[in-house]
Amino acid sequence: MSTEPKITEELIASHGLSPDEYQRILEIIGREPSYTELGIFSAMWNEHCSYKSSKKWLRTLPVDGPQVICGPGENAGVIDIGDGQALVFKMESHNHPSYIEPYQGAATGMGGILRDVFTMGARPVAAMNSLSFGDPSHHKTRQLVNGVVEGVGGYGNCFGVPTVGGEVRFHPAYNGNCLVNAFAAGLADADKIFYSAASGIGMPVVYLGAKTGRDGVGGATMASAEFDDTIEEKRPTVQVGDPFTEKRLMEACQELMRTGAVISIQDMGAAGLTCSAIEMGDKGGLGVKLNLESVPQREENMTAYEMMLSESQERMLMVLNPELEAEARAVFVKWDLDFAIVGETIAEDRFLVLHNGEVKADLPLATLSGSAPEYDRPWVETPPAEPLEDVPGIDAIDGLRALISAPNYAGKQWVYEQYDSQVMADTVRVPGLGAGVIRVHGTDKLLAFTSDVTPRYVKANPQEGGKQAVAEAYRNLNSVGALALATTDNLNFGNPEKPEIMGQFVGAIKGIGEAVAALDMPIVSGNVSLYNETDGQGILPTPTIGAVGIIDHIDNLIGGEVRDGHVALVIGATEGHLGQSALLAEVFNREDGDAPHVDLALEKLNGEFIRNNRDLIKACSDLSDGGLALAAFEMAEIAGVGVSLDMDDTPTLFGEDQARYLVACNFDQAEALFVAAGQAGVAIFSVGRFGGDQVSFGAASAPLSELAATFRSAFADAVA
Repeated sequence: MSTEPKITEELIASHGLSPDEYQRILEIIGREPSYTELGIFSAMWNEHCSYKSSKKWLRTLPVDGPQVICGPGENAGVIDIGDGQALVFKMESHNHPSYIEPYQGAATGMGGILRDVFTMGARPVAAMNSLSFGDPSHHKTRQLVNGVVEGVGGYGNCFGVPTVGGEVRFHPAYNGNCLVNAFAAGLADADKIFYSAASGIGMPVVYLGAKTGRDGVGGATMASAEFDDTIEEKRPTVQVGDPFTEKRLMEACQELMRTGAVISIQDMGAAGLTCSAIEMGDKGGLGVKLNLESVPQREENMTAYEMMLSESQERMLMVLNPELEAEARAVFVKWDLDFAIVGETIAEDRFLVLHNGEVKADLPLATLSGSAPEYDRPWVETPPAEPLEDVPGIDAIDGLRALISAPNYAGKQWVYEQYDSQVMADTVRVPGLGAGVIRVHGTDKLLAFTSDVTPRYVKANPQEGGKQAVAEAYRNLNSVGALALATTDNLNFGNPEKPEIMGQFVGAIKGIGEAVAALDMPIVSGNVSLYNETDGQGILPTPTIGAVGIIDHIDNLIGGEVRDGHVALVIGATEGHLGQSALLAEVFNREDGDAPHVDLALEKLNGEFIRNNRDLIKACSDLSDGGLALAAFEMAEIAGVGVSLDMDDTPTLFGEDQARYLVACNFDQAEALFVAAGQAGVAIFSVGRFGGDQVSFGAASAPLSELAATFRSAFADAVA
C-alpha cells in the first residue's frame, strides 16, 4: 500500500466525495480506505451509478403492467409482445463524454446501450438517438454535431443495427453541455431472458470480450460533475469503442447463452469491473473475490485502481457453470475474444480484490452496494409562467418559411442519411416520417419506436412538460396505428443541489408519472443524467421519453403518404395556444407564456379513435411543434404533393394545442370519420385538401418546390 497515493482532502474531493460521505466510508469500514478502495467507493457512490439525488422520486414512477416482464433495476427493461416473444429496451445518456470527445463519446454511448440489450439475451433490432446541441452559431456546435452524428453512425452502422428514429434540437442552453441520449431495443424469447444476479458459492467469475486499458478510468465520476475550464484535462476519461469487436462479442454471447453455461451475466459499463462485479454479487446475496493479475490487459503495469475503474469498451462479466467451462471457453476462442476466470463467488459478504497476492480492497459488498447516500434534495416549485403577451399576426407562409429554414425544424436528412436504417431488412418506416417501424421477423407483427420531449415546455412548466413528452410519444405511436406498450426515460437536468433545478426534476417526474399511468405506458428502464452544467449554466430540463408500441398485423399499419385529392382533417380541438411555441421562438425570438395544457383523458380518447379507425386513414401525423402549418407542410413535402388549408390566422395555424392529429384520407372516408367521431364524442374538423404544386394557407401561398428546397438544405447549411 505504501506506493499508493496518500488519502488527502484534495484526493477525496477529486473523487467526487463530500466530507460527509468520506466520514460515512470510515464508519462503514472502521479504518482509512486504500487508494483502490477510495476509487471503488467513488465509482459506486457517484451520481451516475447510485442515483443518490433521484432515487426518492424515481420510486414514484409507475413501472408495472401485465405486459411488463422486467422493470427497472436490470440492464434493460423487458416487455411481453406475445407469441412467446419479448422486447428488451433502454435509453441511456453519454452526454459528458460526447462534449469532451464527440466521436468516441457518441460511439461508445451506442456501444454501451447495445450491450445493455444483448447482455439480457436479446438480439438488437432497432436504435434511436436524441441529440441536443447549442446555438448553431456557437463556435463548438458544428464540431459537436459532426462528431456526434459520425460517431453514432460509425458505431451503429458497423455493428449492424438499424437506426429508425430520433430527434435533433438546438438551443443556447446546450452551448457548454450537449446531450447524447442513445436508445436500443432487441428481441428475445420470453423464457430465455438472462439476468445479472449471481448464484451459487464457489462459482467462477469470468471476464469476457476485449482487453482492459486505461481509457475511461474515472469516467462515471466525471459524468457526475459539472464542467469548467479544466474540461480538456478530462479527455482521458472518455472510452474508445470498436464496433467490430462488439459485434463479435454479441455473437459470442448469443452462442454462449445457448450452451447453458451462463448463470448470470452483466455488461461492464459505467465504473467497469467494479460496478459489474458488485451488482452481480449484491443481487445474488453473495460475496465476490477477484484476482486482477488474471484480467486481460492491453497496457503494461496497470494498477489495481486502474483495472477496477477502467471503462474500456466491449467487455462483459459472467458467473459460469463450472461444468461447462470448456464449452464456454471454446466459444470465445472461436470468436477471437478474451475468456479469463478472474475470480469466484464466495459465501462471505465481502468484495475482495487481490493483485499479485496483495489485498488491494476488502470491503463489505452488500453495504458497499446498498449504503450509497440517498439525498432528499431541497427543491422549490417552478413559479407559474407569466401570461403570454400579444403575439403579432404574420403572413402565414412567412411563418412557415421561418420554421423550415431553422435547424430545429428543417429536414434532418443530413443526419439520418448517415445512419443505416435498412440493415437487417426489417425496417418498414425510415427516419423522418414520425415513429420508426420494423417487422418482427418471421411474424405479421410490427414494432414502432419514438423519442420525444420539448425542453422549453419543461422549463416553463415542468409538470405539464413532463406530461407532454409522454403524450407526444403516445401520439407518434398512434399515428402509425401502434398500441403504446411501455416507455424508457432519459432524465437530463442540471445541478440537483440547486433547489430550482431539483424542482424542475420533481415536477417533470410528477408529470411523467401521471401520463404513463393514464396512457398505460409504464416506465420499464431508464437513466438519470444530472450536473449537465458548465460554469454554473445549466441545460434546459430535458426528460427524453423513448416509447415502444405494437401493431398486431402489418395490414393495420398507418403508413401511407398523402396524394392529390386527399381531404385534410384535424382530430382534436384547436384553441391556438402559442405560449412557448416554435413560432414564438423562431420568428419572434421569445420564450414566454405557459406550456400547453395536456388533457390525458382527451389524449387517450383521441388516440384510441385514430387506432380504431385506421382503416379509414391514409396518412396521419400528430400535431406538436409548429402546429398544423408545419405538420401539413411536412406531410405534403414527403409526398411531393401540395396542400391548401382554409385558414391563415396565426393561432390556428401555429398553435400547439395537444391531443391533436392531422389525417389525410379520401372524401368518402372523411365522411365515415365524421360519423365515427360523432359516435365517439371526438372533435373533428375539415381544414383543407392536398393536391397541386402550391402550399396555400388562406390567400397566402408559395410553390411547394421552393419551400421543399429550403426545408431540405437548411440543416446542412447551418452545421455541415
